[in-house]
Amino acid sequence: MGDFANLTNFDNLTPRQIVAELDKYIIGQYEAKKAVAIAIRNRIRRQRLPEEWKKEVIPKNILLIGPTGVGKTEIARRLAQLSGSPFLKVEATKFTEVGYVGKNVDSMIRDLVEIAVNMVKQEKIKEVEPKVKDLVEERILEALVPSKKQSIPFANIFGFQAAFQGQQEQQEEIDVRRKRAELREKLKNGELEDMEIELDIEVNQPGVGFVGMPDMEDMGIDFSQILGNILPKQKKRRRMKVSEARRILAPIESEKLIDMDEVVQKALVLAQERGIIFIDELDKIAATGQGHGPDVSRQGVQRDLLPIVEGTTVTTRYGPVRTDYILFIGAGAFHMSKPSDLIPELQGRFPIRVELEPLKEEDFVRILTEPENALLKQYKALLYTEGIELDFTEDAIREIAKIAYKLNEKMENIGARRLYTVVEKLLEDIMFEAPDVEKKVVINKEYVNKKLSGIVEDENAAAYIL
Repeated sequence: MGDFANLTNFDNLTPRQIVAELDKYIIGQYEAKKAVAIAIRNRIRRQRLPEEWKKEVIPKNILLIGPTGVGKTEIARRLAQLSGSPFLKVEATKFTEVGYVGKNVDSMIRDLVEIAVNMVKQEKIKEVEPKVKDLVEERILEALVPSKKQSIPFANIFGFQAAFQGQQEQQEEIDVRRKRAELREKLKNGELEDMEIELDIEVNQPGVGFVGMPDMEDMGIDFSQILGNILPKQKKRRRMKVSEARRILAPIESEKLIDMDEVVQKALVLAQERGIIFIDELDKIAATGQGHGPDVSRQGVQRDLLPIVEGTTVTTRYGPVRTDYILFIGAGAFHMSKPSDLIPELQGRFPIRVELEPLKEEDFVRILTEPENALLKQYKALLYTEGIELDFTEDAIREIAKIAYKLNEKMENIGARRLYTVVEKLLEDIMFEAPDVEKKVVINKEYVNKKLSGIVEDENAAAYIL
């Protein structure tokens, strides 16, 4: 997820600046970016309102309408990353009506809270990192030079104490301190990373929970956590290198320093005030006539979805969560159905509708090269790990875009996802032969045509391969 620490920086961005940030990753779709930028900025404006007005202003949910692979999901995902908001993507088709076997719509709120808790927890772990480092080093030093174990001397049983015992203990303590001081320096300098030590590691007890009660998470009850806190922690003695001990002990020591009650309270506020839920494939639950069989629960799912989007309270294992101020972004291709096929109440809960444009050949050229995570940049980076330098000529990039566009027209239009299959097929041999190919490979128009022209012309091959 996005960096929770950067919330304050994001809060100062204007809608125009938010769109500029989204432009780094998504080509075109200005109207959709503009709509989400306004929606997200309005949430920040709401935070600054007096309490009586804050209650009244609810988010204006957005419905993104457009074919697959044009950037609907990417816009929502990048926006959440940018804003440091808890973000969850769900498919409407995964849910079933209450009473049917399957996942209830309430589970999306529980999943969102879980994401928020992890975000806040990670932030707290970063805060305690310096302290954790010292505690881990102390645990490792304890394993390297154990403290002198206290024992009851026989002499005490008979009512007298050996005179030299106190001096002996004192001397042993001085020796332990001296040895630890020497090793502490070496440990800080990384000289002991490969040394093997024995540690007692706390382990979770297996099998905690109630067998045959799989739906307990739907009631917001976590038996494993309840019983886990009652039952004593088991310790397991393990032999490992110092470097591995650092990795294993860091989360254990972090857990001890973090106040989970504070984490949960912050996470609940974060999920309620800044949560974003992206509901994909909303068109698939729109009733297109009298349904039978699997279709029968479509309207039921819509009815179950309605209170969540309208604003209700959902019970989670961390406490009750209100959904009134969560931003919902619906999306769907709507080529078999129309937004008006959704039940009227649900339509009314997505007041902002944006139609995304199908991608043109020119857009494909830009998608391949311009974004910070552009596809060609990804393949260049992948092959560079093998010492191979990939170079795409301008006419090769145009040819790849042209082929992808043609295939989308001839077959199913899957938008920018077609570029994945085209580029993967194009570089198949190079990736297979690497690292035994030349160290610099130039991909030009001729190479593209040689590799892909047969597939474009042969529709049967294209149907199977691409």
